[in-house]
Amino acid sequence: MPLVSIPAAAGNTAWNEMRIKVTFLYMAIALSMMAQGVMDVHSHIITPGFVSALESEGRLMEEGFPLPQYDVESHLRWMDEAGIETSVLTLAAPQPSSADVVRATNEEAARIKREHPGRFLFCAALPLPDVQAAIREVAYALDTLGADGIKLATNVQGQYLGAPELDTLFAVLNERRAVVILHPHRPNPVNHEVMAQTPLAMQEYLSETTRAVSNMISRNVLARYPNVKVVVPHCGAYLPLAVPRMKSLTPVMQANKMVGDIDWEANLAALYYDLAGAHSPEAIRMMLTITTPDHLLYGSDYPYVAPQVLTQSLARMKQYLSDEPDLAPFKELILWKNANQLFK
Repeated sequence: MPLVSIPAAAGNTAWNEMRIKVTFLYMAIALSMMAQGVMDVHSHIITPGFVSALESEGRLMEEGFPLPQYDVESHLRWMDEAGIETSVLTLAAPQPSSADVVRATNEEAARIKREHPGRFLFCAALPLPDVQAAIREVAYALDTLGADGIKLATNVQGQYLGAPELDTLFAVLNERRAVVILHPHRPNPVNHEVMAQTPLAMQEYLSETTRAVSNMISRNVLARYPNVKVVVPHCGAYLPLAVPRMKSLTPVMQANKMVGDIDWEANLAALYYDLAGAHSPEAIRMMLTITTPDHLLYGSDYPYVAPQVLTQSLARMKQYLSDEPDLAPFKELILWKNANQLFK
């Protein structure tokens, strides 16, 4: 919004005071509009070092599809075009084998955040499955690099979230009151024939996310570490369907000593959900059967989707969040307020 310039009237104190007040009003409105840019909690950094490491290990196609190219200038250009004020960077799949590659990627994300203040946050990757090395990286990332949270894969070499050996890591994350962004990785084991016929991103990523979160819930992880806030990607995956089924089967599982006590309220309260992927009014209404409006967040999945498609998708979201009477009260919450509150 351009500032209005009201000419001063010589010798007219009242007029000059009004001019100053109106100018400051327009400045306040302009700053307010700038502060209300969309916040994207689901975007990925793909560094040359990460790609080179995967190539040397023959793992470039491990997830079944090629990695997109990434550079910060293109990312910023799309953000400006789409009206994205801040993007949260996380490392893409697959998980690097080397702790040095994880560290270098975290340092690159920190550099991008530092050189573009207000435009980027980042959640640091960890060198799992080595739990002690992961705990050391948490300290370095949060204390030295200024990371805004932690990114966790659904599994690393078959070590799934919710595994008992990860309790010590979650205890540290709980003490740090960490925000954790989840992202699906290739399941372990994987059926390669099915993967070839139905690419991971088409279906199995949703199953993988649901599997990891369900595994954490079944061991009451999020209730035992209540200061950890977890962002579930891709419109909650299958959780709106899985949670009611899990609840209904829990008494039978407990009677057979397959699971212990589950604090459903505490576990679900720790979960936030980004709207990357196939968002729609119907998808949001389904998520609201297991969560509340203050736990929904905008996500793009940049650079895995073409920028023009993402821009159109965001415009469509803004439109239905304005037009649907039951969702309209949540528009600003979803687009920026919830994320700002989560990462404050």
